[in-house]
Amino acid sequence: MIVVRTVNELREHHQKARGMATGFVPTMGYLHKGHQALIKQASTECDFVVTSIFVNPLQFGEGEDYSTYPRNEQRDIELANEAGADLLFIPNVNEMYKEPMSSLITVKKGADSLCGKSRPGHFDGVLTVVMKLFWMVMPNKAYFGIKDAQQVALLETMVKDYHIPVDIIRVPTVREEDGLAKSSRNVNLTQEERLKASHIHGALNKAVKHARSFTNAPAEVVSECVREINELTSGEVDYVEVRSFPSLEKIQSLDDMKNTREVIIACAVRFSKARLIDNLIFTTNDLEEKK
Repeated sequence: MIVVRTVNELREHHQKARGMATGFVPTMGYLHKGHQALIKQASTECDFVVTSIFVNPLQFGEGEDYSTYPRNEQRDIELANEAGADLLFIPNVNEMYKEPMSSLITVKKGADSLCGKSRPGHFDGVLTVVMKLFWMVMPNKAYFGIKDAQQVALLETMVKDYHIPVDIIRVPTVREEDGLAKSSRNVNLTQEERLKASHIHGALNKAVKHARSFTNAPAEVVSECVREINELTSGEVDYVEVRSFPSLEKIQSLDDMKNTREVIIACAVRFSKARLIDNLIFTTNDLEEKK
C-alpha cells in the first residue's frame, strides 16, 4: 500500500492505475471493522482502491468535537493496508484548503431533518469535502456505510444533481456482537454508557417490527422507541424519526408508509462525551394491511 499526503502525489500514483476500475473509501480515520468492510468490498469490486483519512473541519460546528475527534494515524495505516487498500491519502488541512473556500456546496433539501436539524451547515461541509475528494481521486465507485444514512442519501442526490460519474455504493452497518453500531466515537463512551448503548439497536428493531405490522401510526412508533431508549440507556434522545429513503420525506400516516418503497427509522442519542447515530431501513412491499 502506498501512503501519500499531497494531491500531486495522489494523482501521480493514481495515474499509473488509469484504465483500472477505481474504488474510493473516504474516511475521517480512527478506522474500525466498519471502515475495513468498506475497503474490503471495494477491493472485491474494483481493480484499484483509494482510501482517504481527513478530519474535515468544515463539517464540525461550534462546540462540536473536532479537536477531540479520535486520531491514530499509524494504526489507521495498518488497518487500511490489512483491509486491502492500494493507496492511502492522508492530507492535512492546508493541503485540502490551501485558501479559504470561495464556494461551498449548499444542501437545499434533506438537510433540515435527522442530524441536520441540530447540526446546521454540517452536510454542506460533508458534501463540499466529498466533492473535492471526488475530483482529486476521480473514482468509478465510492463506498459509504449506511449507518450514516442521511449522508448517503444526500450524496446520492448530489451525484445525480451534478451528473458526477461515480456510483455511490451503500454498505451495510457493521455492528458489535451486542448490536451496537461500530463508530469511531464509541471509544468516548463510559463503561456504563457502553454497556447500555446496545439497547439503541434493540429499540430500533422493535420500532421496525411495529411499523411493519401496519397497525401503529408513525407517531406511535416514534414515541415507543424514544421511551425505550430513554428507559434502557443513560443517554438522551436527540431524535427518532420515520422517513422515506432516500428522499427523507417525513412519513406522517399509515397511508404514507404504505406508499413508500423504502422506509428509514433513524435516531441519535447523546451521551456524556459522545453522540451516537443508528438506523434501520426496510422495504414496505410486504407490509401487512391492518385488518
